Formats: sequence, C-alpha cells, structure tokens
Amino acid sequence: MFKYFPTNYVWNLSVDLAIEMGARIGEIEAMCAPLQEAAKAPDAAGTRAFRETWVRMADQLCSLADEDRARGRLFSAGEKLRRASGYLITAERLQAHDAPGRRALYERELALFLEGSRLMGDRVQRVEIPYEGKTLSALYLPAEGLQPGQRAPLLMQVNGLDSTKEMKYLVGLPGWLAQRGVSSLIVDQPGTGEALRLHGLTARFDSEHWASRVVDWLETRDDVDPQRIGMEGVSLGGYYCPRAVAHEPRFACGVVWGANHDWRDVQKRRLEKEGNFPVPHYWAHVCWVWGAKDVDDFMRIAENVHLDGVVEKIRVPFLVTHGEKDSQIPLKWAQRTYEQLINSPKRELKVFTDREGGVQHSSFDNSINAGHYIADWVAETLHGRIA
Repeated sequence: MFKYFPTNYVWNLSVDLAIEMGARIGEIEAMCAPLQEAAKAPDAAGTRAFRETWVRMADQLCSLADEDRARGRLFSAGEKLRRASGYLITAERLQAHDAPGRRALYERELALFLEGSRLMGDRVQRVEIPYEGKTLSALYLPAEGLQPGQRAPLLMQVNGLDSTKEMKYLVGLPGWLAQRGVSSLIVDQPGTGEALRLHGLTARFDSEHWASRVVDWLETRDDVDPQRIGMEGVSLGGYYCPRAVAHEPRFACGVVWGANHDWRDVQKRRLEKEGNFPVPHYWAHVCWVWGAKDVDDFMRIAENVHLDGVVEKIRVPFLVTHGEKDSQIPLKWAQRTYEQLINSPKRELKVFTDREGGVQHSSFDNSINAGHYIADWVAETLHGRIA
C-alpha cells in the first residue's frame, strides 16, 4: 500500500484510489505536499484542507482543458476534464455528508466525467432505470465490436459503502470487460452515488429488491443477452451481490471483489476500535447511508447485513476474491462465503497475494492484475472472449 501520509489510513486509501482512477503522481505530490500537518488534524478540519488542494488541482486542469478546446484539441481536453472529475470524486468522498457545498461538488464531478468522456470519444453512456417512482442512474459500456441487433453478455456492477459508479468505471473493470466481449452496467444503487445524494434513496439489506428491478430493465434492451447477465460487487457490494444473486434466479453468475460475509460483525468490531475505517466521520456516514437516526438505530439495521443462510441458495457460478492483507474486512469472511457456496456449480476463492498485488481491501492498492483476473473469469463464465 502506498502510504503518502504515515499516520492516516483513510487519506492513504483515498490517495491510492485516486491513483487507481488515473491520477498522475506529480499532481498527487502537488496536492498532498501541503497536507502533512492537516493529515494529523481532526476529521472536519483535515478534510476541509484536503478538499481545498484537490479542488484547486481540478480547477487547474479545467483551465488547461479550456485552452485545449480553444485550439480544437478535444481528446486532450477530455482527458483533463475526466482526470479532474477523479480528483473531485476523491475530495467529495472525504467530506461529512452535510458539509456545505458537498452536493455542488458532487454534481460538478458528474458533469466533468460525462463531458470528459464525450470529448475523449469514450463509448460510455449515462442511463436511468425506473425505481420506486424515482430513478437509479448507471453507466453503460457496450462490449467492443458489438454489431446492431447483437446481444452481448453483461456484468452489472455495484458500489460498496462509499464508492460511486464513476469511481468503479475509472478503476477500469468495464473497459477490461469490453475488450473481452462483455458489456457493463455500473449502478449507483440505493445508499450510494446519485441514489443517495440526489434522490435520498438509502441502503437496504434486501439488495434483490433493487437488483431485480435493474434486471427487469436490462431485459428490455436488444443489445443484452438476458441469459448471460452476471453481477459483481466491490467492498460492501461483497454483501449486496451474493444476497441479490441468491434471491434473483435470472443472474447467470456472481463475483465479489472483496468479500463482506458478515458486515454486522464488522460493525461490532469497529465499535470496539478494531480494523480500519474507510471514510472520516464514519458513524455519521453509515447512519446517512442506511437512513438511521443514530448509531443504535444503525446497529439494529446492521443485524440484517450478513450472508449466513443466504449463500447456500446460490446455484450459479460464483467467484470470491479478497486481498490477503485486507485491513478492513478480515480474510476469514471470504473463506466463509466460499465455504457456504455449496450449491454453486462453479465456485472459486481467489486470494490476491504480494506476488500478483491487490492485497489490500478490494485491491485498492493495485487493481489491475486483480481486475484482469475477474474480467477473464467473467468472460469465461458468460462465454465472452479472453484472447
């Protein structure tokens, strides 16, 4: 794990995630060098300082992109705008949920991502899926070489506790799948991204409720093979995904990138100061995500967030991956998920070690080898291509 700040795991996690999303090391240095003392400050003061330097770099990139556009250099402009969106994602993610200006920061990030992608010629599309009288937003990337009227396999991808669809897209799995003939739908499910920030849709333990609505929508598309729809979840998605696949028989396979078999136990350990937190203001954050009025109410909700008695219902191929040195979710929970996949016709547990990298939580320390492993497994399972 790259540790720019020796004493601040949460900030190091954020810097590493930014690098995985395409940050440049010189810009990382420019943003982080002034923050050494702020990294030791309390959450509110520290995250304000973090936000200021990262937003300043995003502003600088947007200014440079304007110069590129004025000269007709649209590819260059697009890349800078999308890189700026990654820096805003990183800054926004660390703020308290009620921090002044957080929503505006988030909306700017969304706009920069889409505009940057358009100028770059990226084929990614923003789509909206009807849900509970509102919508779930998602990013759709079709498989490479898909011809009109041709139906491709698709992997639906969902967030963890504090990630967003743009973060997952920028890390790279959708692109790696597209090369292998597999389309992607990356969803801001309830409790994450646009669903939480713009529509007030909080998380729910019965993830099949929203996952099934997404499958309903996918079945209406003429470019998706309804018999070859899989699901992947990262981090807390390592709970959401197995739960949904167990209860929604239309999924053809499942993958977790970082297992999360018993999140209720993880919360109990965190109350006892065990394990690392993924974000500042952690307890206020989880109450916001789950719509809890206080920590006691949240702990009551969390009692439902486990997979005992659930994973046994999965009857399709399933891949469980985990980092050997995950300091947020113990490896034993990946082993538990695998052990209970007794009815899966093709189950696999892949633990990423120092040899291949990706040993930290959901491989945020080095995602590419782990991501390619997942992409190959999905392509093999959903009959895409690996060469």
